[in-house]
Amino acid sequence: MDTHLLLVIIVLIGLALAFDFMNGFHDAANSIATIVSTQVLSPQMAVAWAAFFNFVAFLFFDHHVAATIGKGTVHKEVVDNAVIFGALAGALSWNIITWWFGIPSSSSHALVGGLAGAAVAKTGSLSALIGGGFLKTAGAIVLSPMLGMLLAITLSIIVTWFCVRSTPVSVDMRFRKLQFVSAALYSLGHGGNDAQKTMGIIMLLLISNNMLPGNADIPLWVILSCQIAMGLGTLFGGWRIVKTMGMGITKLKPMGGFCAETAGAITLFLATSLGIPVSTTHTITGAIVGVGASRRMSAVRWGLAGRIVWAWVLTIPCSALVSAICWKIGTMIF
Repeated sequence: MDTHLLLVIIVLIGLALAFDFMNGFHDAANSIATIVSTQVLSPQMAVAWAAFFNFVAFLFFDHHVAATIGKGTVHKEVVDNAVIFGALAGALSWNIITWWFGIPSSSSHALVGGLAGAAVAKTGSLSALIGGGFLKTAGAIVLSPMLGMLLAITLSIIVTWFCVRSTPVSVDMRFRKLQFVSAALYSLGHGGNDAQKTMGIIMLLLISNNMLPGNADIPLWVILSCQIAMGLGTLFGGWRIVKTMGMGITKLKPMGGFCAETAGAITLFLATSLGIPVSTTHTITGAIVGVGASRRMSAVRWGLAGRIVWAWVLTIPCSALVSAICWKIGTMIF
């Protein structure tokens, strides 16, 4: 391998890890918003708690999501270094834009949209996409928040029924402790699903440059570097989005925070085991809405929830458009 190509690969891996860091930074709100808004932990302690469980997630999950991103979204013969650059640069740009405006959009779907946009820009045809894998990811846009919401409503009803004879003070104290567990589980699910997406991109890069065979397992250095980047991003945290997620949609108490986090964690664990790259943002938002709706429909600020939904709808096409432009720039560089 010549020195120039090696340098290009190193730069693209660095860009992938920068996206992974921004993913953790952008999505820190997903892991900590509920436990911060219920005042169980300070923001600083909450991000440290979430970052640790983001990092250790690789010990608990197989890498089915990485396989979906790396092998099941676009045809591998379409992929080259310019496509990888376009996908990562476009997704990273969209993440920065939505973070700046405090919009809890999906880093996952920004990456999928970016990969699709760059691949279609190169071929000029939707045939660059693998229909089954792309539709599986697109379907999760609807299904993951719905499942999170339904689970949160169910858990809220069950927990309320069990606590009907308890005093408000004892309930509050009990769920303050339980929120440590639910927040840890949610952060574990977040790290397990989201870090794998960047692993898939790096594997796609290495395979397309013939540095690894197509059926290779993910090297340990790729796994650890992605988990570290995700954990560090979470540690620095995206405070603009925390306010929207934890305080803007509905008012949460420790019991509601526990139900939202547990519902979100169950959804993420299920999706990761099935190899579906879902949005942690969508999942926890649906769960928070479910907690509010279980009390009464008016407890949810539906106007804000509606604006968040519009951000979800626009993420894939917008990131795809930005990535198509970045792909064109990439063809001039690589």
